[in-house]
Amino acid sequence: MKIVFMGTPDIAKGCLEKLINENHEVVGVVTQADKPIGRGKKMGMPPVKELALEHNIPVYQPTKARDEEFINTLKEINPDVIVVVAYGQILPKALLDIPKHGCINVHVSLLPKYRGAAPINWVIINGEEKTGVTTMYMDEGLDTGDIILQNEFLLDNEITAGELHDVMTVKGGELLIETLDLIKKGTAPRIKQDDEKSSYAPMMNKSLGNLDFSKGAKEIHDLVRGVNPWPSAYTTYEGKTMKVWKTKVLDEASSKEPGTIIKVDKDGIRVSTNNKVLLIEEIQMPNKKRVAVCEYIKGNKIEEGSILG
Repeated sequence: MKIVFMGTPDIAKGCLEKLINENHEVVGVVTQADKPIGRGKKMGMPPVKELALEHNIPVYQPTKARDEEFINTLKEINPDVIVVVAYGQILPKALLDIPKHGCINVHVSLLPKYRGAAPINWVIINGEEKTGVTTMYMDEGLDTGDIILQNEFLLDNEITAGELHDVMTVKGGELLIETLDLIKKGTAPRIKQDDEKSSYAPMMNKSLGNLDFSKGAKEIHDLVRGVNPWPSAYTTYEGKTMKVWKTKVLDEASSKEPGTIIKVDKDGIRVSTNNKVLLIEEIQMPNKKRVAVCEYIKGNKIEEGSILG
């Protein structure tokens, strides 16, 4: 089958790489525009574009996927199927109707739960015990199309969003190959989503990482994991921003005001919450590197009794 691949970030790159390695016929790649990156604001290509160029696959970067000229280009390519993974734009019906076998999306949640832009983060922030990958036929709604296949797996309570992203990159590529094989054979199922069971995973923003110690220790711990590596969790210590990279919920309680630093030692910073004690194990102070607390306190003082936030 002739495949046009639409995607932008690293997770999409992983799926495209799987298609290439499995010798699928990728006749074109569509991705977002190049953007300035880093302090020098040098123009950088999306990861998907870099991979496509390495394999001499034609790349298209329309400003808007609904542009008539781009739609006509896709019609001329006449793909059998369009694969979409984290492309970054809503696709119009005129585009969805082009491929014979439809547009197939790889979504990194167990639909209908966590429709939207940031399912990996919100699954962790909300303390879910399981998640998975879904392939589906796309329609005009936001992740509302008929499900083809799902791969469900358990989550441990320490995994970060960055680590889950890497897992999803592999599992997403595997499920995509399985899905395309079924489509080629004409045996791919179509399972209608139950909209009443749906939930939404909105885009992330920096303010989400602001820690509120009046909440429970596990809720804070899940937030720290869910915003790692971006936008990252933070609080304030003596007026300075303290990024919090790693935490642990301890089986002990404290009657002190939430946010109070109870104890600081080689294990980390013990902080009171509205129930159990939270142990902060890795931090990052302004203009400093991310370090374990045991390393930071060798040359810096963190005062017990101070209140974070």
